[in-house]
Amino acid sequence: MSGTEESIRAIREDSRFQTACAVMREEHGRTVEDIIRLTEIPSPPFGEAPRAAAYLEMLRDHGLEECRQDEAGNVMGLRRGFGNGDILVIAAHLDTVFPAGTDVRVRREGTKLLAPGVGDDTRSLAVNLAFLRAMDRAGIRTRHDILFLGDVGEEGLGDLRGVRHFFANHPERSRIRGFLTVDSPEVDRIVTGGIGSKRFRVTFRGPGGHSFAAFGLVNPVYAMADAARALAAMPVPREPVTTHCVSVISGGTSINAIPETAVMEVDLRSASAEVLGRLEADFLAAVDAAVATENAARTGGLKVELQRVGDRPAGHTPNGAPIARIAFASVAAEGYQPSFEWSSTDANVPMSLGIPALRIGSGGRGGRAHSLEEWIDVEEEESLRGMRTSLTTILALAEMETSR
Repeated sequence: MSGTEESIRAIREDSRFQTACAVMREEHGRTVEDIIRLTEIPSPPFGEAPRAAAYLEMLRDHGLEECRQDEAGNVMGLRRGFGNGDILVIAAHLDTVFPAGTDVRVRREGTKLLAPGVGDDTRSLAVNLAFLRAMDRAGIRTRHDILFLGDVGEEGLGDLRGVRHFFANHPERSRIRGFLTVDSPEVDRIVTGGIGSKRFRVTFRGPGGHSFAAFGLVNPVYAMADAARALAAMPVPREPVTTHCVSVISGGTSINAIPETAVMEVDLRSASAEVLGRLEADFLAAVDAAVATENAARTGGLKVELQRVGDRPAGHTPNGAPIARIAFASVAAEGYQPSFEWSSTDANVPMSLGIPALRIGSGGRGGRAHSLEEWIDVEEEESLRGMRTSLTTILALAEMETSR
């Protein structure tokens, strides 16, 4: 048995950990109520303030120290350790992908809860509170401080703005020893790799005119189509995994009018910052070439405007790093088959800064994330099994004081 496995076993066999697990079972109903309460507070992109206010109050009610909200809108509170050590950050994001006005009322079907955003990532916010209650009631002490963070701007065009701000501005960021974002129910899938992305809104502009009478004027759609087809033809490696997508298009006013504008939004991703940089350069060159081709073919003077709407850094916590080995051993100890994966989460930011970081799960099952039919299953046994797993990881990283 390795030293990591031995430390995980020591935590799981400690009477205080077992008490904490009993508390999570006893308060499972309260955790479900917290999930429902938070889900039904709308938290659309750039509109997280009402949920942030509620969560900050919940952190205060749980007795954390130094509870506050920063300039970006993140809320946080600190659980002190006994050793004057470092800080372990436990995060969950406050925002959802759903726009203002979306019906976020929770519907129950047996042990399932159905509502937009219920699993991504509202469940994790409530589970982090359950971890805190369990630790406190069990009298668990950790060497390192634990900072509980509810962050804004993880989804879509939020572009990780909350965690970016946190790591750029938190007064004690130099003490951060590790970062765990609790995001999605699955605990067996440990995210050690952060997929970077570059996102653009590209607007092609021309004079526009009558489709018949002004025939021969530059057409923004033709240039946009050329640029899109050029991107589609760009080869990308399987390793490091790299992708591209034209995801949103718009423009034009009438079927019998040459458009004045055509707009496309583009998503470029890679596990490698270097490969992503090359893909970005090739795409921007393709846009310039498409404009030049259209201007050479017709009259009127086509122009292009490029707006960068997303720039997520790539990063990686090595699978052999202590934080990854601890998470792997915690998952295996509960009988799951752990795997290391790549994704795009709040952990991208600390990974890119060289800070040990992972995405771990909140427990249970879920599905249809980012859809109006999103659901989670709060069946008690599987939920608690997953919660035990992630709590073990947290306590091992924070160096729980055990009886051994």
